[in-house]
This record gives sequence, C-alpha cells and structure tokens, in this order.
Amino acid sequence: MPAPSRAIPRNVWMLGFVSLLMDTSSESIHALLPLYMVGTLGASTLLVGIVEGFAEATALVVKVFSGYWSDKTRRRKPLVLLGYGIAALSKFAFPLAPALPWVIGARIVDRVGKGIRGAPRDALIADLTPAEVRGAAFGLRQALDTAGAIAGPLIAVIAIGAFAGSFRAAFWVAVVPAVLCVMLLWLGVDEPDGKTASSAAKRMSLADLKRLDHRFAIVTTIAIVMTLARFSEAFLVLRAQNVGLDVEHAPWVMVAMSIVYAALALPAGRLADRGYALALLAAGLVALVASDLVLASAAGAFGALAGAGLWGLHMALTQGLLAALVSEVAPADLRGSAFGVFNLGSGIALLISSALAGGLWQWVGPAATFVAGAGFAAVALVGLLAFRRQLPSLGAAQPTGLSSRQA
Repeated sequence: MPAPSRAIPRNVWMLGFVSLLMDTSSESIHALLPLYMVGTLGASTLLVGIVEGFAEATALVVKVFSGYWSDKTRRRKPLVLLGYGIAALSKFAFPLAPALPWVIGARIVDRVGKGIRGAPRDALIADLTPAEVRGAAFGLRQALDTAGAIAGPLIAVIAIGAFAGSFRAAFWVAVVPAVLCVMLLWLGVDEPDGKTASSAAKRMSLADLKRLDHRFAIVTTIAIVMTLARFSEAFLVLRAQNVGLDVEHAPWVMVAMSIVYAALALPAGRLADRGYALALLAAGLVALVASDLVLASAAGAFGALAGAGLWGLHMALTQGLLAALVSEVAPADLRGSAFGVFNLGSGIALLISSALAGGLWQWVGPAATFVAGAGFAAVALVGLLAFRRQLPSLGAAQPTGLSSRQA
C-alpha cells in the first residue's frame, strides 16, 4: 500500500512551496513573453524557438556543474538558495528591459538560476525522503510546482487586462512571488544531518561518474528522446494565438495544461511507488503523441485547450517519475552529479527540439512542428518498451508496471 502523505518529510513540502512561488513568478512572465517578443518587439518564431531552447538548455547544462559541486561539498542548500536568488533578481529585468536583447539576456539569466538550483534541489529531495515514498515526494514537488504554473498564467491574464495590455506592468507583478520564494527557502528549509550535510568536502573526480551504470544510461537516453518530442511550451501559447485566441486569452492554454499536470502529478507518484512506474511512463508518451496530433489539427480554441490538457497529462505521468528513477539508479553520494548529467542530455535535446520546432513553424507551418513532436514521442515509446526489463522499481519490490510478468 502507498505511504500516506504525512510520510513525506516537512522539508520536502517546504521545497514544494518554494517551487510553487518561483513557478508562479516564472510562468506569469513565460505566458506573456512569446507574445511580447513576437507581437511587440518584432521577433520571429524561429528566434523565439532558438532563445527558448538556448535558455532552457543553458539551465540544464549548468545543472551538471551545480550537481557535481553539491556532491563534492556535501552541501545542497547553499546552491539551491543561490539559484533561486539569481532567478528572483532576473525577474526585475523583464519590466526594465529597453529592447529585445535585454529581454533575451534576462531570460537566459533566469534559466541560469534554474540550472544552479535544479540538480542540488532534486538531490536534496532524494536525500530527505525514504525510498518507499520517493515517487510520491517527487510527485508532490511537481504538483506544487505546477500549481504555480496554474497561478502564473492566471495572474498574467488578470494583469494584462487590468493594466490595459501593458506587458511591463504585468511583469512587475511577477516580481512579488519570486521575492517571497527566496525568503521561504532561506527561513523554512533545513538541510539534513549526516553524510550530505557533512562539513567535510568529498574528494571527487570525473572518474566517479563511471559508477553511473547502464540503467542510468537507459533512463537518460529515454528522457533525451522524449525531450526531442517536447519542445518549449512557448509554442503552446503561439499555437493558441495562431488558431484565433487574442493576447489576453492565449495564456489560458498554459492554465489548462497546468491544471491537469498539478492534479495528476502526486497520484502518479503514488502509483509509481506501488510498482507501476513504467506503465505510467508509457501512458505519458501516448498522451504526448495524442497532444501533438491534436495541436497539429487544431482549428480553434477547443483544439488548442484540449491539446494543452493532454500535454499536461504527459508531464504529470513522466516528469516526477523520471526524477525518481534517476535517484533510484544513482549512488547516494552521486545523486547531484547524476541529476546534472541527466539534465545535460535533456538540455542539449531541448535546444535542438526548440530550434527545430521554430524552424518548422516558420518554413513549413505550425502543424509540422507538432507532427514532428509526435514522431519523436513514438520513438521514445518504442525505446521504453524495448528496455523495460532493465529499468528499476520505485518503492514496490516487484518490477514496475510493464514488467517481465507482462512481457
């Protein structure tokens, strides 16, 4: 039976609320940024794709070094606090930026902050959480993070209407939850006693990464192909506008996506702890194929919202589970580095996929962007099914979901 929610440590809950506040801030800006860049600053969709891909890839590449450093120093929280602090400071740049290059720079700095905090935070969650509720713990953080992704676009919609279409005024509103996030992390989250919090630094070399075995390689490869299928969510907003939603209503697709994501991430984590992780991952990839096909054929608001909802289903069924699988296959003293390497691969894939999505959109058409995404998702599903016997369980003693008993 799954462990009750009270078995999830208090510090994991606090980290979830930290994520909620920062995602509220980030998604308030992200829901409006592609519209601001294309409609007000004159950027092309190809440039939006390149910027989004580069920004997200930068975040994921930085995770390699921050994760490694958190393993070496055996201190997670200082890096987590630094990352959230940089991201919070970058939020001030969006309403102050005088031109497109400044907006691009602010976006990249924001993602650098995300990169610094990401791997140490995920490693800290794994350090804090008993193995039998690890899927639920990562699902909880994803759920709270995504609750922020619901609040963010809602705030953006309200702000852009209240301030008569002023993007700059709406961006100022996003500064508030970012500042609150840093305060909560500083005062409300404690690093655990024991090996991770030891004051003595650990002697490490890159050769230590050889201890990440073939199971880690399989999880990472599947995630890379999945990321090729899941380009920047900026294209969801652009697709909504493309099929007829105006600037004030296009961010609703992000709300639709995030509601589904937030509602299902924790239940998915609990099911993973009962032994169904691989079945959930497979279902998530099917949902991504469906999402891409719906978005490719969308002709109005309903199609855009339905596709975004399926996208959120995919995220709920895959993102927390992949993080939990990484923590399961990595040695405890290499979790930060493992998350860093995992995100490096995903970062390179995201850079490629977002640039490709922008190019297909500009040169072939919006539908081609999503058809290509469906193709990559199908390839990832085939890879998952092919290597299902070599992937680990979460929580349950039995093989996960698509197990050898079902083969």
